[in-house]
Amino acid sequence: MLGVTISRKFSVSQHVDHLLAVCSQSLFALRTLQQHGLPNDALHQVFQAIVINRLSYASPAWWGFTSADDRNRLEAFVRRLVKLGYRANISVTFASICDDADNKLFSQITRNSQHLLHPLLPPEREQHYSLRDRSHNFQLPDHTSVTNDKNFIIRMLYNDNLY
Repeated sequence: MLGVTISRKFSVSQHVDHLLAVCSQSLFALRTLQQHGLPNDALHQVFQAIVINRLSYASPAWWGFTSADDRNRLEAFVRRLVKLGYRANISVTFASICDDADNKLFSQITRNSQHLLHPLLPPEREQHYSLRDRSHNFQLPDHTSVTNDKNFIIRMLYNDNLY
């Protein structure tokens, strides 16, 4: 429905293959703009709008299902484009872009009770004692399977790097 391809074995390798193929085709347009004298700032904005946004589209839905090989291929692709001069900020990795998207979506879900995904959250836990602040007040579900742990909501509930 979102345009994300997930196989029967919950692999997104086909989706990553498709993303890299489509974004590689966009490189011709970027190269042409660069050769026609587009300033670097404008080239970086076009790169962000076309390539990075396409790569990170619906990433909360599929990022948890990527294998280490898929993540390495995505990172290598973005590093290659940095070397070609299409991106200014070298220190930002694709993993950090996806993590930021995850955190932003989870924050929106937790703060808005009318959000479509809010009913998927577990009930809030009662706290009868004072401990350090947590990033959320939801009960942590039990680990049932490795596949379930890759689910967006479960990943975010166990994520310590929120907000």
